[in-house]
Amino acid sequence: MQLFIKYFDDEITKIEKLAKGDWIDLRAAEDVEMKAGEFRYLRLGVGMILPEGYEAHIAPRSSTFKNFGIILTNSVGVVDNSYCGDADEWKAPVYALRDTHIKKNERICQFRIFAVQPPVTFEECATLSDTDRGGFGSTGVK
Repeated sequence: MQLFIKYFDDEITKIEKLAKGDWIDLRAAEDVEMKAGEFRYLRLGVGMILPEGYEAHIAPRSSTFKNFGIILTNSVGVVDNSYCGDADEWKAPVYALRDTHIKKNERICQFRIFAVQPPVTFEECATLSDTDRGGFGSTGVK
């Protein structure tokens, strides 16, 4: 699968797919100082044309909170394939839980390509199935 990518900054390290893992790292495209409690859209310095029928999911890296004290405010960002114009730079909505400094080119989050959900219809029914797990949170504590 080929993705067309535009870099919004010449100093951003080019994206590459590593041999291990399915997610691809994204980097901060700016130096950022944030105080605890601040929110901002962190520039990621890239935009892409995704193939028809696919979308990108952006999630924090496992070390993002440990290293920077930030969380993605929407937990996972979704970029659909219509977000592909010359001004459509990807950004991460981040919230600082402590004072932090993020340097340009730091690996801050990651993305993966997923097929979009196929069309679905809903049909109302009175019962579901004879298999009942006991409701939400019913697997117990061991």
